[in-house]
Amino acid sequence: MKAIQYRTYGSSDVIEQVEVPIPSMQSENDVLIKVKAVGINPIDMKIRMGFMKQIRPVEMPFVPGGEASGIIAAVGAGVTKFKLGDEVIALTKKNSYAQYVTANENFVLLKPKDLSFEEAASIGVSIGTAQSVLFLEGKLEKGQKVLIQGGGGAVGGAMVQMAKAAGAYVIATASGEGVALAKKLGADEVIDYKLNDIATVAKDIDLVADTAGGDAQAKLFQVLKPGGKLLSIAIQPSQDLAGQYNVMAYFVASDISPENLKQGIDLIEAGKFLPIVSKTFKLEYAAIAQDFLAAGGVNGKVVLLVE
Repeated sequence: MKAIQYRTYGSSDVIEQVEVPIPSMQSENDVLIKVKAVGINPIDMKIRMGFMKQIRPVEMPFVPGGEASGIIAAVGAGVTKFKLGDEVIALTKKNSYAQYVTANENFVLLKPKDLSFEEAASIGVSIGTAQSVLFLEGKLEKGQKVLIQGGGGAVGGAMVQMAKAAGAYVIATASGEGVALAKKLGADEVIDYKLNDIATVAKDIDLVADTAGGDAQAKLFQVLKPGGKLLSIAIQPSQDLAGQYNVMAYFVASDISPENLKQGIDLIEAGKFLPIVSKTFKLEYAAIAQDFLAAGGVNGKVVLLVE
């Protein structure tokens, strides 16, 4: 089968398409999936560039990809949740940039019928991250005010929709075409961060979802009410600033288990969540696709199509 590999750590030049054997199932609870589409996530590039060596070392050559959609091609003897031909979403953590991937049945869920394969490949990490930040850690409640950074991005857009569905007052930051998209997804207010100083136009926020980190994160402390929360999926926030502003601030790791995706999947099936695919590339153009995402300014998800 065709697969994408990293030969070593480095730029997108280390990416190559190779022929490798179809993977074998490692346990009776595994399924083999014929992949139709693969979601590209920032962690794919972080692993490639060696930024995750200490906390997530990998053995080279390495096949990246943490989420895919496809069709069940084989099932292990102990599998009870799926059958041949089922259309599914798989949360694999690795190995999904390929024509086939294996996964434990507990990390697979049925694809919502109304979604295309490319849409289905775009939602797992985004919904799981949104659920983790907003509800598992953020404890967001109806009527609270939440500020979501990057409301036009894949994760930020999922947060906007899920927060709005929960009855929160949603403020999103965005720029360019992302402003209109964040409004379309349900944001009550959208702040163009290239034209406005966020610290002067937002205040008394209960929860801030930081998706970018970096120097911009310091400004986010200023918009919180005392006792509020700043939760980041990018970097560990400054505890000095947290103390200065009398707020809680910490890094959140995403839970992308099928159980944690249930709320988002229910919204999709109820027609209250819109998957946004920004651009698709064929599998062999994985390097170009990663560079496209890394360049920034992408509204929605970048997806690989697998033949």
